[in-house]
Amino acid sequence: MKNSALYPGSFDPLTNGHLDILKRAVQMFEKVIITIAVNNRKESVFTGDEREHLIKEAIKEKEWRDKVEIEQFTGLLIDFARKKKVNVLLRGVRQISDFEYEFRMALTNRRLAPEIDTLFLMPDEQLTFISATVVKEVAFWGGDLSSFVPDNVAKALREKYTS
Repeated sequence: MKNSALYPGSFDPLTNGHLDILKRAVQMFEKVIITIAVNNRKESVFTGDEREHLIKEAIKEKEWRDKVEIEQFTGLLIDFARKKKVNVLLRGVRQISDFEYEFRMALTNRRLAPEIDTLFLMPDEQLTFISATVVKEVAFWGGDLSSFVPDNVAKALREKYTS
């Protein structure tokens, strides 16, 4: 797909930082494929199907929603990128520690697939502190999630942690 990119992640849960990166990405690419990593060896709050549904709900009223596809994948990201004929991976970077990890992953992906590039995007500075780990901790203790995640995700998290 010419002028398309993959935006991979676990999105467990989707945060406002993720949405900010996505909004920036659809301004640069004709199509952005959100690729939800499903790893059965990793404990997740939401299943892959639940994450897919939450993302669809969160973007359904965005004017750019038609430029976004959402798919789940397992295995190597570069294999999925090749299957989708996409040669750009989008990665959000909030802080130096994110960059160090993402830099190593980008170099590994380049070694395995030289035709695939990684593009790093930073969220709005007001969102740089948000991480899925922080969101899950706030949700677990019943805190206000309104500045961290879309409303539908906050509701789903409250349901998960109160049941």
